[in-house]
Amino acid sequence: MFQRNVAPGVHRLCIAHTNMYIVEHGDRVLLVDAGLPSFWRPLIDALTEIGRRPSDVDGVALTHAHFDHVGIAKRIRAEWGVPVWVHINDLALAAHPYSYRPETARLLYPLRHPGGLRPLAAMAAAGALAVPGVRDATILSPGLPLPGSPVIVPTPGHTAGHVALHFPDRDALLVGDAVVTLDPYTGGTGPQIVARAATADSPGALRSLDALVATGASIVLPGHGEPWTGGIGPAVRAARARGAH
Repeated sequence: MFQRNVAPGVHRLCIAHTNMYIVEHGDRVLLVDAGLPSFWRPLIDALTEIGRRPSDVDGVALTHAHFDHVGIAKRIRAEWGVPVWVHINDLALAAHPYSYRPETARLLYPLRHPGGLRPLAAMAAAGALAVPGVRDATILSPGLPLPGSPVIVPTPGHTAGHVALHFPDRDALLVGDAVVTLDPYTGGTGPQIVARAATADSPGALRSLDALVATGASIVLPGHGEPWTGGIGPAVRAARARGAH
């Protein structure tokens, strides 16, 4: 599914309950996250739909380096010759996107939370089991000028190097998996942090919500689930109330 203008000049490409975003700035484009392997052709089609070409893409900014966000990053890097940015604390994970250790074993988690079976199966069908790592990523850090001028908001917890990207001029906050509105591991909907089966440090993820609230953004664009237009404050309150699971 391709959804135009989920925020001004920000477009959502969603496959298998996983989002990546196309951010237009001037006559250029920044990609935020890189989905799964099946995103390649739909991404090119989406660029065409908004009157853009691969040659207009500046690069890919990863909110974090789990396999379902690294997706086609290596291919974009190789074929389009653009950088892939990731926080230094996720640099090794970007090269080996299955190497993380969550708080709870992943394999048995869907048996305790059967609502996650359908999202996880869809992700597997979209290539989630065969994502190549990116070994030549560029380090992203707060204060680094990225195309489109987002403010980098460190939000460690889901991974050690997780970040969100705030676009104040669009009142939009691209939160990756710091807050989602669909948890693929449980099937639960509504604002929440991701299940322990895919999170390295849930207490840390809950603490990082303060940094999101500080942005005051109205439009919240998660890595999984539908956009949230009710403001980051209410989203975080809902996520805190739900807690870690």
